[in-house]
Amino acid sequence: MPSRAQRVRPAITMRGRLLATAAALLVAGSPVLAADARPLADDPIVEARMLTISEELRCLVCQNETLAASRAELAEDLRREVRSLIRQGKSDTEIKDYLVTRYGDFVLYRPPVKSTTWLLWFGPFLLLAGGVAGLVAYLRRRAGRVAPPTLSAADRAAAEALLAGSADAPAGSTSSPKDQA
Repeated sequence: MPSRAQRVRPAITMRGRLLATAAALLVAGSPVLAADARPLADDPIVEARMLTISEELRCLVCQNETLAASRAELAEDLRREVRSLIRQGKSDTEIKDYLVTRYGDFVLYRPPVKSTTWLLWFGPFLLLAGGVAGLVAYLRRRAGRVAPPTLSAADRAAAEALLAGSADAPAGSTSSPKDQA
């Protein structure tokens, strides 16, 4: 059986090859890696404010990511729109209101509690309560269908004989009614 050092050496060699390949791609300026990079804004203040606002907005494509974290094309378009609204001098509230009028409350990562968003806020709890109520109803119907076990006259007599025999027997005795007969 090979020693631990002999088993680890191929893994280190493979890891070294992977690192060398990654370094070669970085040095060569691979277009795949360049396409993944985010463009930097001309104004770092605008970019910082855009990131703050986009952390509170939902990506309309991904639906479970913030606008800042999403890499979808629509998310990039929305970030570009937010940057242009910031450059126009709009406040954070005005920007969010603009996006809500355009896309609805769903664009907010934490939509407000109001009559139009009750389903978003309370829907999961209603589904959970409905599931529990359905389970309880099912279990009650199922319990009603199962008939209690009935004993025949012979089984009842045998059980009574066993009970009577154990009540009359001394504490250490293990004899059965058949042994006493």
